Amino acid sequence: MVETGSVARALLLENPHHETDALLRAVGLEVERHPGALDEDELIEALDGVSLLGIRSKTRVTKRVFEAHPQLEAIGTFSIGTTQIDLLEATRAGVAVFNAPFSNTRSVVELAVAEIIALNRRLTERDRALHEGRWEKSAAGAHEVRGLTLGIIGYGNIGTQLSVVAEALGMTVVFFDLQERPALGNAKRCRTMEEVFRAADVVSIHVDDSPANGGLIGAREFSQMKQGTLFLNLSRGFVVDVEALRDNIVEGHIAGAAVDVYPEEPKANGDPFASPLRGLPNVILTPHIGGSTLEAQYEIGQFVGNKLAGYAKAASTDMSVNLPRLTLTPSPESRYRVAWVHRNMPGVLALVNQAFAESGANISGQILGTVHEIGYMITDLSSEIAPEALEALRNLEGTIRLRVLERHLRG
Repeated sequence: MVETGSVARALLLENPHHETDALLRAVGLEVERHPGALDEDELIEALDGVSLLGIRSKTRVTKRVFEAHPQLEAIGTFSIGTTQIDLLEATRAGVAVFNAPFSNTRSVVELAVAEIIALNRRLTERDRALHEGRWEKSAAGAHEVRGLTLGIIGYGNIGTQLSVVAEALGMTVVFFDLQERPALGNAKRCRTMEEVFRAADVVSIHVDDSPANGGLIGAREFSQMKQGTLFLNLSRGFVVDVEALRDNIVEGHIAGAAVDVYPEEPKANGDPFASPLRGLPNVILTPHIGGSTLEAQYEIGQFVGNKLAGYAKAASTDMSVNLPRLTLTPSPESRYRVAWVHRNMPGVLALVNQAFAESGANISGQILGTVHEIGYMITDLSSEIAPEALEALRNLEGTIRLRVLERHLRG
């Protein structure tokens, strides 16, 4: 009988929901936790003997990390973004990466709506005055959101849901997105960001973490916005030039802002926070909590935990961000599962099956997928696997990673 490999240990950083631990332990994993983010050297040390890694937004997984730990098999990021992971190197190493693209959408949308209302009513200023012992009852500068125009930059999962909720509040919605996305409700698609800025009373940014979005909103873009515009950024810190935003608030061109993400963020709670936006009137600053509700964190823990468990137990790459997305249901007679990550080359399927056939192995199920230069194949066998068949697979040109599982098929 062949010796089968299995995922033994998982390391979770930055406090994902504890529901994740139960999901991973249910498939036989030993789970370790560390409450904060780790820098590169700390992460390399912590990953000794670890096969699955869970992180949030502050731990960076670099080429050096992948080179130091070839045993690392999968990474789950308990967030939407994946720029903290070198995806090219992860793919080259055959490491599956999973994220949570939908789980915190509602939480971000609700925070954006709350901040749109708070900025229009200047609630932070009224609150501060009372806390300082001053009664300042006034309608000056306070507006209803009904009848205002909301401009959304980035009409993905969050932008579209914000669009629907904003319309329910009586707002008119215009949006811009580089991709062709259908307008929901009565929202209007604009051809350029400038067209959005010229129309909007409130501008809310909801773009992804693509490096191409760096510096997307700067002095030029603020100058295109209407006098008295309210501005929100709940997407990525590197998207907005915060110095330019500060200048526009001080000059009165931007009437208020809500910012949840920053170019540089502290690593841990209690660390000092510095920003040119501190102390400005009608400005709401929150510590990257757009998705930080108990409901969202539970959903994220469930989603990413299930993806990691599925990979550990059954080699499933469903919803992977970098490997072909494959799921194979085993037949009752299946005994072993061989998962093979390889470079995408013509004729590899024939070579693999030839190696199995020559060793007398019986294939009970098989699936193959490719994405650009990477291929992934899952093969179920109902017979023993000869060591020479596995050796032949390992030695095939283009092999990146080979896993053999048995226990995932038992119950």
